[in-house]
Amino acid sequence: MRPAPSTQRTDSDTSAPGVAGTAPLMALGQVPWHEIRDSSGSAAAIPLLLNSVAWGDAETARSALDDLRKRICQFGFVVEQATAATVPFLWELARLPHVTCRAQIIRLLGNIADARQWESTAAVYPKLLNHHENHVVWERKARQAVRARRAELCHLMAEGDAEIVGATTELARALGE
Repeated sequence: MRPAPSTQRTDSDTSAPGVAGTAPLMALGQVPWHEIRDSSGSAAAIPLLLNSVAWGDAETARSALDDLRKRICQFGFVVEQATAATVPFLWELARLPHVTCRAQIIRLLGNIADARQWESTAAVYPKLLNHHENHVVWERKARQAVRARRAELCHLMAEGDAEIVGATTELARALGE
């Protein structure tokens, strides 16, 4: 049995202020991906997808992000158990200048911040809250994970890229900032 996920931050920054660290995604191994679920079943593929987003060329990164979106925020509003664990890595990738699909990552964070599918369904069907796999809790944890890093908004708003600033403005609205 693997140890519980670390409570340490995944955004350690050893470089200049305002610039993401030089070793992105170092904490991926601290998450027991094979023990949690995404929309396809085991979330074991998420680290590979995140690495492909981080290091792939534009086409590879965009394809990996599309697959990741389907696994953690299906249809743009249905989150999964693995979503909250993935969010800190999305924030990390959104800050890395070499990542080619940063605006799309920021929009995905906005989708997660807006997700209330399970909560809305549970309001009508409260028995959903008694289900073994409590999707409402997953959804709330995912939204909390996005909110936990909202201080990153100011760094992203300072970017010179209009697409990133636009996506960040949308995310700030979703967070009520």
